[in-house]
Amino acid sequence: MAIAKMNKLAVIGLSRDQNAIIEALMRLGVIQINAQEAKLCDEEWNRLVEKDDAAKWVSKWDSELDRIESALELLDRFLDRKKPLIRERTRISEREFDATLEYEYEIRRQMLKLTRLARHYNHLIFRENRAVTARQALLPWKSYDVPSQEYRTRSTQVWQGVIPGSNDAADFLKILAEKTGYADGEVIHSDSEQHYISVVFYEPAADEVQAVLRDLSFNRISLPIESGSVEEAIRDLDAQLEEYRAEKKSVAEQVRSFESFEPTLKMYHDEIAMRKDRAAIREKILVTDSTFYLEGWYPKIAGEKVEALLREHACYYEITQPKKGEETPILLLNKSIVQPFEAITKLYSLPAASGIDATPFFSFFYALFFGMMLSDAAYGIILTAGTFLIRKKYRLEGMLKQMVDMFFLCGISTTFWGIMFGSFFGDIITQVSTHFFGHAVHFPTVWFSPINDPMRLLFFSLFLGLIHIFLGMGLSARMAIRDGQPLDALFDTGFWYILILSLIGYLGGGMVEGIPAAVTVACKWLAVASALGIVATGGRQKKGILGKIVGGLGSLYGVTGYLSDILSYSRILALGLATGVISSVFNTLGTLAGTGIMGVLVMLLAFGIGHPYNIAINALGSFVHSCRLQYVEFFGRFYQGGGDSFQPFCENTKYVTILKEEL
Repeated sequence: MAIAKMNKLAVIGLSRDQNAIIEALMRLGVIQINAQEAKLCDEEWNRLVEKDDAAKWVSKWDSELDRIESALELLDRFLDRKKPLIRERTRISEREFDATLEYEYEIRRQMLKLTRLARHYNHLIFRENRAVTARQALLPWKSYDVPSQEYRTRSTQVWQGVIPGSNDAADFLKILAEKTGYADGEVIHSDSEQHYISVVFYEPAADEVQAVLRDLSFNRISLPIESGSVEEAIRDLDAQLEEYRAEKKSVAEQVRSFESFEPTLKMYHDEIAMRKDRAAIREKILVTDSTFYLEGWYPKIAGEKVEALLREHACYYEITQPKKGEETPILLLNKSIVQPFEAITKLYSLPAASGIDATPFFSFFYALFFGMMLSDAAYGIILTAGTFLIRKKYRLEGMLKQMVDMFFLCGISTTFWGIMFGSFFGDIITQVSTHFFGHAVHFPTVWFSPINDPMRLLFFSLFLGLIHIFLGMGLSARMAIRDGQPLDALFDTGFWYILILSLIGYLGGGMVEGIPAAVTVACKWLAVASALGIVATGGRQKKGILGKIVGGLGSLYGVTGYLSDILSYSRILALGLATGVISSVFNTLGTLAGTGIMGVLVMLLAFGIGHPYNIAINALGSFVHSCRLQYVEFFGRFYQGGGDSFQPFCENTKYVTILKEEL
C-alpha cells in the first residue's frame, strides 16, 4: 500500500525520565504526538491528570532564537559571498553536533558580542537616518543667515514656514505688508512644491500676524538646529554623517572577523530550535505528580524501533490498531520512480485514511501527457539536463526535491515524444539548412508530425484519455469491493464499462470498413442492455419507485459527462501543436533578414528570444494541464481527499542535517 499503515500508541512514564524520553523520541523522529484536550474534558481523566505547562520555557527559547537570528542576519549582511540559488542544510554527524555544543558557554559569549554589534549598528543607522532627515530639511534654508538664537528677542519673533508652490510668493509678501504693519517677510528658497519664507514681526501683534498668515496658507515649521546658522548646522550634520559612516565601517569589519564562527552559530540555532520544540510538545502531554502520559501515531513499519526505545526507558506502553472509520495521519510510501509525483498529489490533497493513494496510478500518465504536450526533443534535453545538474549540485529535500525529480522524468518523456514527432527546436534544422545552405536537412520523425497529421494525434490522445478514465473507474470499483460492496462495483462501474465500450464498437463499426455486421449489432444490444442496467440500478438509493426511476435516468444522463471528460484530452493535441507552431513561427522570423551577417544575427536573436519563451510558457502549460487531467478527469472518479499529513515529532532543523549513527 502506498499509504503507510499506522498504529496508535499510548505511553506512561516516570516524570523523572520525561525529558530524556522526549529527547529520545525527537531523535527517533517517527511518532506524531497528539493533543489531548478531549481527555481533559472527561471528568474521570480530569481528576487524575493535568496538562504539562512549559510556556515559560517556550518563551525563553523564543527569545534566545531571536537573538541568534539577529546575529546571523548581521553576519549575512556583511560577509562577502554569493547568495546560493538553493539553500542547503549542512550534513553533520550526531557526534560532531553534540561535541560542538559542549562549548555552549563560549558560543553564547561570542553570540553576545555579535548581538551587541548588531544593536550598535542598528543604533548607528537610526542616528544616521535622523541626521540625513535633518539635513534634507535644512537644505532649502542653506542661504538663511539668521542665527537661531535671534529667532526671538525682547520685542520680535522670527518664524520660518512654507506656502504651497502654486501660490505666488510676491503676492504673499505684498498682502502680508498690506494687512499688517507689524511684519515683514523674505523668500529664502522656492521649488516646484513649496516656497520657504522667513517672517519677522512685532511680538505684541502676534495674534493679528498669525491670523493673516493663516489666511495666506502659511505653515510654520521648526528648523532642527539648536544654535548658530543653518549653514553651520549643515556642516555639523555632514561631520556627524562622516563619523557614523566610519563607525559603521568599523562595525562591519568587526562582524567579518566572526565569519569562522557562523557554522557553529547555525548549529546552536538549530539546537535552541529543538529545545523550543521539546518544550512546546509538553503542551500535548498529561502529567501527575510522578508520571506523564502521551498518545500518538507511528508507521507500523517503525514498530521495532519504537518498542525498543520505550523498553530502554522502562515505559509502560500500549499499541492498538485504528478503529474502523478512524482517521489516521497520512504518510505516503512509494517506490523511488513514483515518489517524485507525490508532489502532484500533495498539491491537490492527501488521500483520506480510507481512500487510495493515487500516485502510483497516475504517475506514468502524468509524465506521458506532459511529454506529449511539450513534445520537443531539444526542450526535453534542456529540461532533463537542467534538472539533472540541479540534482547533482544541490542536496534537495522535501517538496522541492520531488518537483525537480518529477521534471527530470518529464524531461525524459518530452525528449522521447519530440523524437517520435520529429521536433528539435521545432523545425530549426530544416529552416537553417534550407535558408543558409540551400539544402533541406530534416530532423528524423520516428512516428508522425502532429502539425502535418493532427487528427492522428487527436485520436491517440482520446484513446489515452479513455484508458486513463477507465483506470479511475477501476479504482472506484476496487474500493467498493474492498468495502464489501461488489454489487456497487458492478452497477456503478461494470455497466459503464460495457456501455462505453459497446458504444465505441457500435459507432466504430459504422465508420470503419471490414468490421462484420454481427459485431456492430452485438455492440448495439450490449449498449442497450447496459443502459437499461444503469437505469435500473442508478437510483437504487432513492426512495419510492418514481425516485428510483428518476435517479436511474439521471445516472444514464451521466454519459454526457463521460463524453466531455474524454474530449478534455484533446488539450494534449492543442498544447502539442502550440509548442510546434510557436517554434516554427520564431524559426521563420529568423529567416526574414536574408542570408548575410544581418540574417545570421536576426536568426540568433529570434532563436535566443523565441525558444526560451516557448520553453517557459509551454512547460508551464504542460504542467498545469497535466495536473488538470489528473485532478478533474482522473481523481473525480474515485479519489477521497482531505487526509492530514503525518507530522512526526522530530529534529526540525534549519541549517544542519544531523546524521544518525548506527550503534
